[in-house]
Amino acid sequence: MSSYLYELPTTGAISFGDFCYDKSASYISEVSDTTEARANLRAALKAYKRSDDNEKDYLRLVKVLDDYIPRLYGILAALNAGELVLRSEPIFSWRTTLSSTLFHTSPRLSFPSLTAELAFTLLTYAFALSNLARAVVASLGAYETERGISDAGRRAKDDRLQFAVTLLCKAAGVFEYIAKNVLGEWDAVRERVGAAGMSCPHPPDLSREVLIGLSKMALADAQNLAIRKLLTRAAYESTVTPGPPLPKSHPSPALASKLHLECAALYTSARALAKTAGASRPALSPTSSSAKSKFKLGLGGSNKDGSSAEGGGGGRDDADEVVPELRRYLSDEIAVHNALAHKWLGVDAGENGGPQQTGTAVGFLTWSKKELEDLKNGGSAGGMAVGTMGTEREKEMREARKARVLGDLESVNVFFKGYKRMNDSIVPPQSDLQASIPAGRMAIAIRPYTKPVPAFGPGSADYVQKMAEELESLGLGGEGGGGGGGDSSGTSPAVPPHKAEASYAGAGSYY
Repeated sequence: MSSYLYELPTTGAISFGDFCYDKSASYISEVSDTTEARANLRAALKAYKRSDDNEKDYLRLVKVLDDYIPRLYGILAALNAGELVLRSEPIFSWRTTLSSTLFHTSPRLSFPSLTAELAFTLLTYAFALSNLARAVVASLGAYETERGISDAGRRAKDDRLQFAVTLLCKAAGVFEYIAKNVLGEWDAVRERVGAAGMSCPHPPDLSREVLIGLSKMALADAQNLAIRKLLTRAAYESTVTPGPPLPKSHPSPALASKLHLECAALYTSARALAKTAGASRPALSPTSSSAKSKFKLGLGGSNKDGSSAEGGGGGRDDADEVVPELRRYLSDEIAVHNALAHKWLGVDAGENGGPQQTGTAVGFLTWSKKELEDLKNGGSAGGMAVGTMGTEREKEMREARKARVLGDLESVNVFFKGYKRMNDSIVPPQSDLQASIPAGRMAIAIRPYTKPVPAFGPGSADYVQKMAEELESLGLGGEGGGGGGGDSSGTSPAVPPHKAEASYAGAGSYY
């Protein structure tokens, strides 16, 4: 198992020249190039939708986004500097792929302002990075258990695995950046356009809590891969000689347990944040709520109380909630990592605790064995209920998880049988085992997202160089920051010096 597989959105066509007025005719080609870059993004997203799973080119999509995002920041910077002017409020259409709908369709919604465009573009970027990490992992196969693999071959695949970890840490940073740096402006835009009488949707895709939850989920997915990388050499040796005792190359089982516990904690936080979407939204009218609940019940999609099988309530519009498959993914991952933490706590007790701790080892492994068996059989942690509809993406993720659970269960059974044969002490009750569980530990860190230098306009490399040349020609350059030539009697630069001092893109009302 690697990471969550996102459904990528699609977007409608738009021309920046239709709403950006270039009063000085300085940015005609740049505005046109930005429109072209966005058209390339739209085409890449449509090609993704049409292609088969094994033909999806996430790397190309990431490169397309890397080309478009600096240009979008260039537009924002020029608007904030007053070098471009909006003729009208731009309207961008995007499909909201995190919104829950009854038939698993992604609604296309219209969003006013360039802030919404920036938010959805960065959101798509984070999705693409995460999906690219998953594709990288899928290409590796179960290399750590291949008996014929060389040390050099294993190290090369370890490096690819580390690349996937880096991509997920970067995705976590992008999700966090949107939540902390973009949504504040988005909230102001929503108030402004609402006061003007314009419609402005608020899907969970642009919920601060959901985005922070996605950041935590990406970190947990990255830590999951980091644990796999930590255990690759030992996994090969354990394939040759499975079960106790551990090979000498095996990392500390206590460390492995703490890493899994931290994964479970991150997934738990992510799930709690994801479930907040729509929780505070106005309830539907009793009539529409009842009608929808009856319809869902007829499809097997709700419980006896009318709520959905995983966190859905009958009194709220489904589109205000995060898709159930994401919540089920988080539930399953919490259960998997708790089970693996209990496994390694048991192995640590059996390997390092001496004869008096073999009972503790058997207790933890019994606990882990039961949790994994529940997951294998569907369990209660988000298992697909009979009659509910799941997407192909979710089925793919669940099949991969089931294969992983079967392998982990086989390993747990080997250790369980080994320590049970050696045990001559009392097995502690689960409550005592629970009290002895340590805190988790992080092995990786988020990679904060830094917005790129604008491709053009204020803050871009060409713009800064041009400003420096203009200042030099006016005798304002060199040491002393102006050398006494800063009076207003001469011809001033095309752009006031204080504009050039902004070293980041879009300083002003947008960013």
